[in-house]
Amino acid sequence: MKTRKLGTAGPTVSELGLGAMGMSDLYGPADEAESIATVHAALDAGITLIDTGDFYGSGHNELLIRDALRARNRDDVLLSVKFGSYRDPAGAFQPVPSDTSPAAVKDRLAFTLRRLGTDHVDIYRPSRLNPNIPVEDTIGAIAEMVRAGFVRYIGLSEVGARTLRRAAAVHPISDLQIEYSLLSRDIEAEILPTARELGIGVTAYGVLSRGLLSGHWAAERNLAAGDFRGMSPRFQGGNLSHNLALVDTLRTVADRLGASVAQVAIAWVASRGEDIVPLVGARRRERLAESLAAADVSLAADDLAVIEAAVPAGAAAGSRYTDAMLATMDSAH
Repeated sequence: MKTRKLGTAGPTVSELGLGAMGMSDLYGPADEAESIATVHAALDAGITLIDTGDFYGSGHNELLIRDALRARNRDDVLLSVKFGSYRDPAGAFQPVPSDTSPAAVKDRLAFTLRRLGTDHVDIYRPSRLNPNIPVEDTIGAIAEMVRAGFVRYIGLSEVGARTLRRAAAVHPISDLQIEYSLLSRDIEAEILPTARELGIGVTAYGVLSRGLLSGHWAAERNLAAGDFRGMSPRFQGGNLSHNLALVDTLRTVADRLGASVAQVAIAWVASRGEDIVPLVGARRRERLAESLAAADVSLAADDLAVIEAAVPAGAAAGSRYTDAMLATMDSAH
């Protein structure tokens, strides 16, 4: 697999990364043995970047990754970890701001290192910012952990252009993790240009818009209890019908290219720049294999023009999160 560099100060990683959240959380039940087999298949295919969060499955995801990496060379894998969000024993997210205080940085990192069974995290980042805690304080605390050897690089998640500048003034930032897909293109106006000005890479999540752009979604699909998409505006009523119609239009483009809808959607994100690394959230080996094949899809200028016409910017119906969730995101303000 080819590689890309995350920003001017970040690591070199595989051109596609593996997002592990769905193996533990938010998309309904997952098979643990199949999840571990999928991680192994990703590594065997050349993926070197695995993204997780200490709150995914309330620690389960980190433990699963530890088990998957037990017989692997730790130096062959870059682990990206988010922290800060609160869960209760039932798994519900707590309606309080993330804890991104310097004390929380060190405390949460300590538990992450133990669960992952490693002596360092390659990229450490707050999942969301706390409006009452200056980003400079959070980045400064992670920088201390870099100097101490517990963290290699510092990342951010879902922050806006102004915050990127403030953070980068404290310590080099390797990458901004943020949603980016054919259906979510808000970053193109200000956030992406600012990241590029500052030499900050982008790890793009939600590249398949949580399954909408997979080509496998059906309007009559019944969601499992706890599936995040049950409350996502884009999956509701008329919004879902509208968005699936966009997918049908994209399918004609995919058929012409001899690729699947998912492969075209992933390849489109990858085509936006060598500083962007799409994260694929496959939970099963067959879905991973489909996503990996996106690396072989080459989109010429004519192809990109057709895709743009099929799914222009702003075409999606419904926001990517509920209003309450967007209110917690620095990137949405």
